[in-house]
Amino acid sequence: MSGIVDSNIVYSYIPVAVFLVVSLLMPPMTMLIVKLLSPRSKGAEKYSTYESGSVPTGPARIQFNVEYYLYAIAFVLFDIEVLFLYPWAMIYRGNTGVDTTVAVVEMLVFIFVLLFGYAFLWKKGALKWMKN
Repeated sequence: MSGIVDSNIVYSYIPVAVFLVVSLLMPPMTMLIVKLLSPRSKGAEKYSTYESGSVPTGPARIQFNVEYYLYAIAFVLFDIEVLFLYPWAMIYRGNTGVDTTVAVVEMLVFIFVLLFGYAFLWKKGALKWMKN
C-alpha cells in the first residue's frame, strides 16, 4: 500500500520538475538565440548617444540637486500612506463585523503619524523647492 502512495507523490512533483527545468533553461537559451541571430555592426554611430534624433550637446553626466530626490521620496511616502485609507474606508463602510470605534481610533493614530511626518519634513525644510 505504501508503494502506491509513494509513486503518486512522485508523479505529483513531475509538473514542478518540468517547470524548474524550463525556467532554468529558458534564459540561457534565449540569450544564445539572440547572440546567434541578432545583427552586428561596429560603426562609430552605434556607440554615440541617442537623444531623439538630435546631436548630443554637453556632457552626459550632470549633477542634480539632492533636494529633488528628497521631494520625490516624500511624495512617494505620503502617496503610499494615503493608499492605506482606501482599504480602511471599505472595511469601515461594509458590514464586516469590525468595531467602528476601534477602526476610527486606528485611523486617527494613522493620520496623526502622517501629520507628524509632514510636520517633521516641513520643519527640516525638505518641502521647499529651492533653498537659499
